[in-house]
Amino acid sequence: MIGEHPVLVDSNVFIDALRQGNDPMRVLLARFPLTDLVTCGVVKAEVLRGVKSLKVRDRLAGLFEVMRYVQTSDRLWDAAWELAWSLDRQGKILPLADLVIASCALREGALVLTSDRHFDEVPNLNILRP
Repeated sequence: MIGEHPVLVDSNVFIDALRQGNDPMRVLLARFPLTDLVTCGVVKAEVLRGVKSLKVRDRLAGLFEVMRYVQTSDRLWDAAWELAWSLDRQGKILPLADLVIASCALREGALVLTSDRHFDEVPNLNILRP
C-alpha cells in the first residue's frame, strides 16, 4: 500500500498502457503489490469492453478477479448521487462513471491512480498520477 492506503486504478491507466503496447498487469505489479490494488465494476466494464484481443481480455479479466473489489451497493450509489449533487451545485459537472469510481475510492479509503483531471474536483479524494 502507499502508506496506509490501497490504490484504486482508474480505467485510463489500463487503456493508456494498452495503447502504448504495454501489459497493464506488468505495469501495475511493477509499481504496487497485488494486495494493494482495488477495482470496481465501472472500471472493469470500461476496460474490458474496449479490449479487442480475446487473449488480452481474458488476461485482464483474470487480474480483475484477484483485485479487491468494491461492491456498488445502494449505499454507494447514494454516495455517488450525493457527491454529484454537491459538485453540480458548485458548477463542477463530472461524468457519472467518475463519480462512482470516486465514491468507491472514498468508501475504501483508497488513492485513485489516474490521469483524469475530473478527479481533482472531488473533495477528500487522494490522487496518484501514473
